[in-house]
Amino acid sequence: MHVLVTADTVGGVWTYTRELVCGLLDRGHRITLVSFGRMPTPAQSSWIDHQALTYFATAYPLEWMQNSEAGIGASMHFLEGVIRDCRPDLLHFNQYCYSASDYGLPTVVVAHSDVLSWWTSVHESQPPQSGWFTWYSDVVSKGLGTAGMVVAPSQWMLDALRQHYTFGSSCRVIYNGRNESTFVSSPSKTDCVLSVGRLWDEAKQIKLLLARKHGVPVQVAGRAEHPENLSSADLQTDANVKLCGEQNETQLRALYSDSATYAATSRYEPFGLAPLEAALSRCALIANDIPVFHELWGDAALYFKRNDPDGLADAIRTAFEDPRRRQALADQAYERARERFSSQHMVMQYEQLYSELLGKGASA
Repeated sequence: MHVLVTADTVGGVWTYTRELVCGLLDRGHRITLVSFGRMPTPAQSSWIDHQALTYFATAYPLEWMQNSEAGIGASMHFLEGVIRDCRPDLLHFNQYCYSASDYGLPTVVVAHSDVLSWWTSVHESQPPQSGWFTWYSDVVSKGLGTAGMVVAPSQWMLDALRQHYTFGSSCRVIYNGRNESTFVSSPSKTDCVLSVGRLWDEAKQIKLLLARKHGVPVQVAGRAEHPENLSSADLQTDANVKLCGEQNETQLRALYSDSATYAATSRYEPFGLAPLEAALSRCALIANDIPVFHELWGDAALYFKRNDPDGLADAIRTAFEDPRRRQALADQAYERARERFSSQHMVMQYEQLYSELLGKGASA
C-alpha cells in the first residue's frame, strides 16, 4: 500500500515517524513523507535514502505555534497538491489540522499531544479565553471529528482528548515503539542520574531535578532555547550538575548507556520516548507519580511524590543506597520495554489498522 505520512521535525514526533516509516518500508510499503515545523538538519534527514520513499521537507509552522493561522492555511494548500500528485491509498496525519479537508481517502490522525491538555496539566487551570485558543480548539476538534481513526500513544492521552474535545470518530491506542538494537548498556554503568527533555518546556519539569542537591552526579540533556522566541530557560545549577545541551542521537545513546538511573520528571507526558530509550539501555527508571507513567511502566519504575522535588531527591537516594534494587528496576524496565514498546510491534499494529480502513473503504 501507499501511505502519505505527515511529521514535524521539532520534537519526538520525528523519531516516532522514522521508526514507523522505516518499518513500513521494510515490509514492502510505499511512503510519501511530508514534514513541517522547520527544515530538517542533516542529522535528522540522514536516514532518508530509500527508493520507495518520497520526501517533501517544509518549514511551514505547526498548529500549536502562536500566530500560525496563515502558515497553516498555506501548508494545507501545499499538502493538497502533494496528495493530488502522489495519489496515496491512505493518509496518516501526525497533526490535527490536515484531517479537516475531505480528500476522499481513509485518514488516520495520531494525537501525540495537544495544547489544552498540556495547559491544564502544567497550569492546573483552564486555558485563558483568547482568539488563538478558540482557533486552535476549533482546528483540533474538526481534525478529530473528520478522521477515519484517531490514534493515541496511551490511554491517558486518549482520555485527555475526550475530556477537552467533542468528537465521534473511532479511536485506538497504539503505543510508540523503539528498535531495541539501537541501544546498548555499558557493562560498567556510572553512578549518576540522567534526564532528557526540553529545558524551556514547563511540562518536562527539569527544574525538579535541579531544585535539590543530590549525592550523585546529575546530567541533563536538552535544548534550553524555545523554538519560537529563542528565550533560554533560567536554570540554577550546582557543581554536581552538568547541563549537556541539545544532543544528537549518537550522543544520547552514549549518555543512556553510561547512566545507571533515568529521572522522568514530566508533569505532562502523553507517552515519553526518552524513558523508553533509557529503559532499553538498562537504566533504572525514577518517575513522577502521574497516571501515564503508571500505565506504561507499572511496577517497573520507582515513583516519587507528584511534582515534588523532595520526593524526587528521596527516590534518588533510595535508588543509590540499594544497588541491588536499582539493578532489579533496570532489568524490569528493560524487559517491559522489549515486550510492550518495540518498533516492530508498533509497525504491525499500524499496518493492521491501515488494512482495516482500506478494507472498509473498498466495501463501502
